[in-house]
Amino acid sequence: MQQADAPPVISIRGLEKAYASGHRALNGVDLDIAPGEIFALLGPNGAGKTTLISIVCGLVTASAGAVTVGGHDIVRDYRRARALIGLVPQELHTDAFEPVRSTVAFSRGLFGRPADPKLIERLLRDLSLWDKRDAQIRELSGGMKRRVMIAKALAHEPRVLFLDEPTAGVDVELRRDMWALVRSLRGTGVTIILTTHYIEEAEEMADRVGVISGGELIVVEETAALMRKLGRKELTLHLAAPLAAVPPELADWNLELADDGRALRYRFDARAERTGVPSLLAGLARAGLSFTDLDTRQSSLEDIFVDLVRERRAA
Repeated sequence: MQQADAPPVISIRGLEKAYASGHRALNGVDLDIAPGEIFALLGPNGAGKTTLISIVCGLVTASAGAVTVGGHDIVRDYRRARALIGLVPQELHTDAFEPVRSTVAFSRGLFGRPADPKLIERLLRDLSLWDKRDAQIRELSGGMKRRVMIAKALAHEPRVLFLDEPTAGVDVELRRDMWALVRSLRGTGVTIILTTHYIEEAEEMADRVGVISGGELIVVEETAALMRKLGRKELTLHLAAPLAAVPPELADWNLELADDGRALRYRFDARAERTGVPSLLAGLARAGLSFTDLDTRQSSLEDIFVDLVRERRAA
């Protein structure tokens, strides 16, 4: 559970990253992440997601700005800050010939933590890896290798877990298993930051969503609030008889013909005091049009993301 009124476990201020080529991967990012929060970072390829994670984890040096993890500056107090972090990178980096249990236990030792066979066993059981504990990494499927990476990241009991595209290349069943694991980790107080291309992943799990584009955070909002704030609805009217064009008397509603003229689509702001739906239905009656059925669809987080990026590029 997210801890109310607790200081942020991660605090990012004015973070920038520019390369010698002139490319600016990050441009003045400010972000606080609360203890016990699940935070999803969404953005297209090249938006700056992995660069941001890599700087916080000490893998890439920032050009400007400051980051603290658990109150420890990632530059001045690198070891303490890094010890609080578990990272599951996008790429699968493991020793192909190392047994599963050994590689997970070794990761714990890298952080100076004492051996704890019971903890390693629990991790492997939670990740459905116990039956593969003596198998070499090269013998595992891609989904199982991803689970090993998560076990390695958790072996030293971090307070913060970064998941960079955690379910890329994983089938639907394993993806849902990982969602359950993430929720259980949050239940123990672990803060989770994930990047994902799967919009439903953020919508399903995240407390808050940050949308990054062109190296800038263009919105940070609670997931449900973002849906309410920016979500639109689409009303589809299935017509009794097909139309060749939208009648002129219905032009004010910006209707769209669909399904070869057998349906009319109307998009409206679900937050608006007046949605225009009642007057649209009255307008249909005046135009002599009847419909056999209607349905509505709420904008998904993907729709919202596409609209935000489009608005940003147009500005």
